[in-house]
Amino acid sequence: QAPKRAKRRAAAEGGSSNVFSMFDQTQIQEFKEAFTVIDQNRDGIIDKEDLRDTFAAMGRLNVKNEELEAMMKEASGPINFTVFLTMFGEKLKGADPEDVITGAFKVLDPDGKGTIKKQFLEELLTTQCDRFSQEEIKNMWAAFPPDVGGNVDYKNICYVITHGDAKDQE
Repeated sequence: QAPKRAKRRAAAEGGSSNVFSMFDQTQIQEFKEAFTVIDQNRDGIIDKEDLRDTFAAMGRLNVKNEELEAMMKEASGPINFTVFLTMFGEKLKGADPEDVITGAFKVLDPDGKGTIKKQFLEELLTTQCDRFSQEEIKNMWAAFPPDVGGNVDYKNICYVITHGDAKDQE
């Protein structure tokens, strides 16, 4: 009798854990790092305060409660890592890679200007997750020089990441 129960339980769990099969190990690790960055109080659940603290860490201090509530309502319940991964899986399903990457940058551009400050992007890239080396930063600014105001056109970066540089194709 026990083996049947074990099989049934495995089948039931398989339904929820198959989200892990949507991504390769590297992607899952990157999502885990992102989850850890957002889970500011390290309790294994992303809540409204974690979101507020994450926005504050990115320099956005006065996020409206309604905005945080709307984000929390995108999940059916508490946001643990599996729920977090499932939410991304649903968002990414059938999405164009350029849209996905642009969407990630838009989080850092709440005013929708299409640009991010060079200094802010450089700080993120050298202090979070897979940190860029000084050489990588130098190469990035050579490929995507900021404008005179120190702004970086992230839509151009997204296009080049997903389509390649037009200069490379000539």
